[in-house]
Amino acid sequence: MSEEILQGHREIWQKKPVLKAIYQDFYDRIVRQVIPGTTLEIGGGTGNLKEYLPEVISTDIIASPWLDCICDAQSLPWKNNSLSNIVAIDVLHHIERPIRFFQEAVRLLHPGGRIILLDPAITPFSWFFYHFIHEEPVILQANPLEEGPLSPHRQPFDANQAIPTLLFGKYKGAFSKAFPDLHMIENSFMSLWCYPLSGGFKPWSLIPSFGIKRILQLEKKLEPYLGQLFGFRLFVVLEKREIKNEV
Repeated sequence: MSEEILQGHREIWQKKPVLKAIYQDFYDRIVRQVIPGTTLEIGGGTGNLKEYLPEVISTDIIASPWLDCICDAQSLPWKNNSLSNIVAIDVLHHIERPIRFFQEAVRLLHPGGRIILLDPAITPFSWFFYHFIHEEPVILQANPLEEGPLSPHRQPFDANQAIPTLLFGKYKGAFSKAFPDLHMIENSFMSLWCYPLSGGFKPWSLIPSFGIKRILQLEKKLEPYLGQLFGFRLFVVLEKREIKNEV
């Protein structure tokens, strides 16, 4: 079933120029934050990031022919301090124990390396859409830093869309204490209306393809003012602190 979902998403991606334009904006923002060196993508899904960052090592927990490696973000098969960037797009809210992913990220990144995340944001406006229209749940009572065993019944697309907003909002202080080696570079709300009106990975769209670029330009100008109320995406960049030499 999971493989069929990914294949369906890939087919829609290839046929839907509005969706491509929206994600091109996402990918452009991500690429601007990537530093030189080895970049690992977790939850690579349909493999679209490779169009914009060809050298990326694309992984997922679900096998697909366009991926480079199959692995779990909570246990990654790379050496300590071996990566420059870890990128995750619409992935964090699917991870059962986010604390394990961040522990792995701290282990794998060299000092100065970055975690670049793009995930659903729960704002007063987006909550209505995600809660009543989107198929994935929004559980605001969850503790995103909770540790515990992994469920043997967990499916790859199981999710809680509130996880990113909780981690970098209500639990921001607790996250900083749990991961003192990670420094926040960016934590911003973005994507105001284009994504929901596009229908996402559904076959329909309420936005015409010929007008999408101008609409996106307007949306970006308004994000700093309206993002916390209307944003549908959270963009987070974390950097592993440099080791200071003792004098």
